[in-house]
Amino acid sequence: MERTKQVLASAARLLGTGLSEPVDLGGSRRTTVLRCRTGDGRSVVVKAYTGGPDALRAFTAEAAGLTLGLAGPRLLAVDPELPLLVLEDLGPAPTLADLLLGEDPRAARAGLLAWARGLGRLAAGSVGREEELAALSRKFDTGMPTWAERPWIAENAARFPEVLAAAGVPVPAGLAAELAAGGAAGGAAYPAFTPGDTCPDNNLLTPDGLRLLDFEAACFQSVFLTAAYCRMPFSSCWCVFELPPDVARQTEDVYRAKAVLIHPELADDACWAAGMRDAVAVWTVNATVLLLPRAAEDGPMHPTRRPVPTRHQLLRHRWEAAARLTGRPALAAAFEGLLREVAARW
Repeated sequence: MERTKQVLASAARLLGTGLSEPVDLGGSRRTTVLRCRTGDGRSVVVKAYTGGPDALRAFTAEAAGLTLGLAGPRLLAVDPELPLLVLEDLGPAPTLADLLLGEDPRAARAGLLAWARGLGRLAAGSVGREEELAALSRKFDTGMPTWAERPWIAENAARFPEVLAAAGVPVPAGLAAELAAGGAAGGAAYPAFTPGDTCPDNNLLTPDGLRLLDFEAACFQSVFLTAAYCRMPFSSCWCVFELPPDVARQTEDVYRAKAVLIHPELADDACWAAGMRDAVAVWTVNATVLLLPRAAEDGPMHPTRRPVPTRHQLLRHRWEAAARLTGRPALAAAFEGLLREVAARW
């Protein structure tokens, strides 16, 4: 309660009007998110961040990403001291997750294609804005490296052999070289802007079209890391189920058509296939490093949403797909080993 009072007082001071009727929108361990009524009757969303390293990093990315103005809700005010953002309220529209878990396949398909098209337009519209985002990140700096500056792909690559060994899976010869090559290709080649976490629940399908939410990891990254969300789907999410093959293909093609506008060489099928292979590997290593050490006991990937896969189901699904990767034999062997030595016991 005291935290809520502090957040409301700071937001009211920034806006120059009182705030009332706060409704908790869920937030996370890093954030408190409240829908509030202003003194003149408007509805706004207040998002405050805790003081932990990940929260401070998320504030810098989101404040910079939303100020860039390429997508997302309109940023109304920023308090870098608390830290806190005040955003326009986009209303109670359904998310892509709502449609995918619903009972209308046509609405789900339409929402999925709108999501891929929106991400593609965002990428295409971000040409030449890298330095501007970097300057905004410095403006909202909290002393923590941004997500773009943190070498998370290299960190995961360094931990992956340890995770394999702890699970009783032999480390294949040549794995380190493949991890380095795949990470370099998947992480830096063909950059474009992204909110970072483009999962199905981080958007709203409003009457005015798709509106993206959650810019806590906003950065310029390889278009392949975003495109992999279409193929896997969704690379770092809890909402993971198989898509009908034609829907999956169409979704990826919609995003690729926009990415080609800024990187024409991506029209080459061999180039696209190699980049997607490495991006899928990067995200599968990420899931393994994050989830496998916590998977001794199975459990749902989301505390409340149903249906939802369990940790075991998600990891098995990821490993089965990654074990079929071509051109990275050591990585494929590692994922085959995880299926044989770990998933087989579940």
